[in-house]
Amino acid sequence: MEFLYEYGLFLVKAITIVVAIAVIIGLVVSAGMKNQSSEKGHISITHLNERFDAMKAALQNAVLTPKALKALSKEQKKESKQKEKAEKKGDSSAERKRVFVLDFDGDIKASAVDELRETVTAVLTIAEASDEVVVKLESGGGMVHSYGLASSQLSRITAKEIPLTVCVDKVAASGGYMMACVADKILAAPFAIIGSIGVLAQLPNFHRVLKKYDVDYEMLTAGKYKRTLTMLGENTEEGRQKFIEDLEDTHVLFKDFVSSNREQVDIEEIATGEIWFGSRALDNKLIDAISTTDEYLYGLSDTADIFEVCYEHKKTLPEKLGVSVSTAIESGATKIWSKLNQRYFS
Repeated sequence: MEFLYEYGLFLVKAITIVVAIAVIIGLVVSAGMKNQSSEKGHISITHLNERFDAMKAALQNAVLTPKALKALSKEQKKESKQKEKAEKKGDSSAERKRVFVLDFDGDIKASAVDELRETVTAVLTIAEASDEVVVKLESGGGMVHSYGLASSQLSRITAKEIPLTVCVDKVAASGGYMMACVADKILAAPFAIIGSIGVLAQLPNFHRVLKKYDVDYEMLTAGKYKRTLTMLGENTEEGRQKFIEDLEDTHVLFKDFVSSNREQVDIEEIATGEIWFGSRALDNKLIDAISTTDEYLYGLSDTADIFEVCYEHKKTLPEKLGVSVSTAIESGATKIWSKLNQRYFS
């Protein structure tokens, strides 16, 4: 009887957990249905000065003596009062410029251009010529049209005569450099990869494989050059030459774009498809200075208010459910197994 009692108690608890999970799912679904809107996400702002100050305060509390901390606190209060007085008097020297920090981490499709569009639009609603926009850029390049759009988003900033700085810690090559060259100033880490001003296209051709197994492949087009090279059909020399002409034309457009934005470079010297590390890129005038993003932003923090602007996608209902349900199931399963192990296997 005791065994049946214990088993019944365990079964009731297990059912309770399952019901609780079902209730949670129902609440999440209900909330999701109520809060559905056309908004795909929202802008998130982080005041980086506060982050730097918090890091500094944590270290000071750890390494300074109580006496030194007391003296430091008095000095900080004195500086704060002087600043408040200057602001009340309307002293222009108390005004600090604003720096807006954006992020672009590019893939072959430049997928992050959607977030870049949103953050650029947000910044342009408030930024002035006395401010600065800093873009943390990382990309090895990708599709021509995608990176053309991404660079156009950055051009919106310079068109408003707002200073634009691009910081490259790892790589800004090919389409990545197409974006970077729009900036008024390009900074790169010593071993960041810069350049690759060239155009690449490659595709396999399976025509001989199909022919070997007597597989016919037909492609119907209207227009002499609707298709030049294909993966499955038999490629012709005429189509190959046209494809190369298109590549060359794209390369010319790329070179013209870079030279129009960075007149100081010798475009024929650097538009060979080669890449250079940061220090060598500086010699070739592809960048303006050697610096990491952290170094540059922290250097600005004494004289400017720095705001990191991000666009955060709104999670879809399946994403919310995925996290909630998996967490609830894992927690419930753990509790059930713990009880089962305790009651019957110990």
